Amino acid sequence: MSVPRPDRGDGARSVDPQVRRVPRVRRGERKVQVRGEVRSVPEATVARLATYLRALSILSDEAITTVSSEELAVAAGVNSAKLRKDLSFLGSYGIRGVGYDVGTLTDQISRTLGLTVNHRVALIGVGNLGQALAGYAGFASRGFRIAALLDADDQRVGSVISGLTVRPIAALEDIVAEDEITIAVLAVPGHVAQEICNRLVGAGVTSILNFAPVVLAVPSHVDVRKVDLAAELQILSFHETRKAAAALGAVAK
Repeated sequence: MSVPRPDRGDGARSVDPQVRRVPRVRRGERKVQVRGEVRSVPEATVARLATYLRALSILSDEAITTVSSEELAVAAGVNSAKLRKDLSFLGSYGIRGVGYDVGTLTDQISRTLGLTVNHRVALIGVGNLGQALAGYAGFASRGFRIAALLDADDQRVGSVISGLTVRPIAALEDIVAEDEITIAVLAVPGHVAQEICNRLVGAGVTSILNFAPVVLAVPSHVDVRKVDLAAELQILSFHETRKAAAALGAVAK
């Protein structure tokens, strides 16, 4: 039985109602829902979609309703060819001479990234970094609700931060179940991060944002994003050193 290819104009796939094929996911790709269909999208594209969404949000705040691929690419810091290829995975090709409708494209990317669902997040570790994350208003505006704060320090347990009462880490499994946590943020010391990660996975959490200075070992079905602020500063230090050396070389000439 042949299956018609998707029409390039709208990205829809016509299939026999008795046949439902889920694309195989290759290494470096993600399965995402696009217009009710599961598609494989490169991991790098998924990461850039969040950048495009942020740029679109700024355009919307400025009451801009349409944007060309070149303008959006500049705002997102990528080249326009890459942007058009990324957006083609969503079945979005823009209109020649007009560009993309900001509102429509924002909705497409939001649905693809799953931001139309209100994700309930547990923040574990409410030290200085954790308190700053708990107070960040940008999470809610992007579909993420900090639903629970947990800490192992008895002096912090029971305190109220950003309207939430800090709860004991000993109750982690119960809190994940009762509060229907889908994503966890780890802002804990490195030596306890793996243990807490194991408990989260055991409790059913499959998405973790890790601020701890360690690499977490997780099963293949668990997604971990690592945020290493020190490493980012070291990368900037490298670039600063290279620029300084180039400047000295220019002066020597």
